Amino acid sequence: MHFKWNYEPPTSEQRTAAKELGEKIGMSPILADLLIQRGIKTESAAKRFFRPMLNELIDPFLMNDMDVAVDRLNDAMGRKERIMVYGDYDVDGCTAVALVYKFLQQFYSNIEYYIPDRYEEGYGISKKALDYAAEKDVKLIIVLDCGVKAIDEIAYAKSLGIDFIVCDHHVPDDELPEAVAILNPKREDSSYPFKHLCGCGVGFKFMQAFAKNNGIPFSRLIPLLDFCAVSIAADIVPVTGENRILAFHGLKQLNQSPSVGLKSIINICGLTGRELTMSDIVFKIGPRINASGRMQNGTEAVDLLVERDFEKALAEANRINEYNEQRKDVDKQMTEEANQIIEKLESQKHQSSIVLYDENWKKGVVGIVASRMTELYYRPTVVLTRSGDLATGSARSVAGYDIYDAVKSCRDLLANFGGHTYAVGLSLKIENIPEFRRRFQQYVNEHILPEQTEATIDIESEIDFKDITKKLYNDLKKFAPHGPGNEKPIFCTRNVYDYGTSKVVGRQQEHIKLELVDSKSSNVMNGIAFGQSEAARYIKSKRSFDITYTIEENIYKRSEVQLQIEDIKPSEE
Repeated sequence: MHFKWNYEPPTSEQRTAAKELGEKIGMSPILADLLIQRGIKTESAAKRFFRPMLNELIDPFLMNDMDVAVDRLNDAMGRKERIMVYGDYDVDGCTAVALVYKFLQQFYSNIEYYIPDRYEEGYGISKKALDYAAEKDVKLIIVLDCGVKAIDEIAYAKSLGIDFIVCDHHVPDDELPEAVAILNPKREDSSYPFKHLCGCGVGFKFMQAFAKNNGIPFSRLIPLLDFCAVSIAADIVPVTGENRILAFHGLKQLNQSPSVGLKSIINICGLTGRELTMSDIVFKIGPRINASGRMQNGTEAVDLLVERDFEKALAEANRINEYNEQRKDVDKQMTEEANQIIEKLESQKHQSSIVLYDENWKKGVVGIVASRMTELYYRPTVVLTRSGDLATGSARSVAGYDIYDAVKSCRDLLANFGGHTYAVGLSLKIENIPEFRRRFQQYVNEHILPEQTEATIDIESEIDFKDITKKLYNDLKKFAPHGPGNEKPIFCTRNVYDYGTSKVVGRQQEHIKLELVDSKSSNVMNGIAFGQSEAARYIKSKRSFDITYTIEENIYKRSEVQLQIEDIKPSEE
């Protein structure tokens, strides 16, 4: 993929401001400028950014219905009612259920959890689950990471004498279900100051409010913050505001004293002894938790997350790891098939979006394939498969484009849909697919901006190799945790040369291991360019080129930094 590079050199005023801020906080003007680009312009704001404090978390009772939700939970416990904690089968839902269940179980035993089967019950609240709950004499269901659109299901539950507390973060419809309480910062009437909590974050706020109301010290919640960090990273919500505080302290917990279940996953990922980052969650930990719901049943993931015995957890983690290996094989095959469809269909090639359907694709993997297509073709993508009488699937978007609005524009064709800006789940009658494709593609064509149709790299700073010191790297680490709203800074260096030792590596010779020098210093920098072996011939030609990269620690030589090369271009471009 060829990227368009976006870079705005700092003005003389910005340089002066960065120099002054850098002197105050003891940092290089390069990094002070990165802070300013993030809207952090004072010494006190910088200190808050680098040291997010748990006492700065928002009062949970500012969320609509929180007082009602806590009262209903207290009543249920006082009356010894059976409580069910119910959640979606993805990482966010499973971590949310594990968090709420583990916390409440310390104070109350008449409680169970339930994750619907993706293949038998589908997304959200199922009638099968409600019938099971009635059979078990459940009187209160706390639903996490779904439920805000479950009007019919919650009405049915009410007829069975079951109350609902909804903890969701997906965009609600105009009409809300008749739940006792709906905790959702995206409610139209929401007064909560932070809108971007994940489902697990909403569950955490509920438990924070419950603890506060019952005089339970906040310290009892801290061991559960590792679930929040995993959820925030895997659900790709903004790592700003309250999410930054939860992710910062959640990562600390994950590194210092993870729950037994997460510790076993860290072990099978080969991450033991390393300082874990949000990237480790996104690429290693999250996919394994997700694999359970994609290939079998998400209940197994929650079983693992709440397990207290390490040996049992390790056995469960190995089973989930096997699901992940199966998922990779299915994912690879489906991605190849999707590419073949796009190559054959002329109509897909010239559209600014992609809609694919194959009745034989695995329902649990369509979201991953949609993400792959989005990365490969840089277009909003919908991937559908057959589930019973309906087509069901996932939509994924490109940076800056709201795919929720695009799907919503076709709502009269849909049986169901829900999600947020960059990811939507949907289902529709199979005969509606051609019309959905036509209208979805027309809507995207009319609303997507030209700059949203090409892959771009936003460069934050242009530097020379002499600027890359151990201190700069150590200070740069303080910018973590990274994610949307606080991306890992991307740097650019112009006119670099191969030191003479760069080589192609990897099983399929797809990567380049680089040793580089620039024109302004004799520093030799190590780098790795994943999947960019096509640039090797130019690099070995002894001509200069420009690179964009992030600065990382070399995991094999801890004392060294290395560049993770994002893109390579001949200098004359």
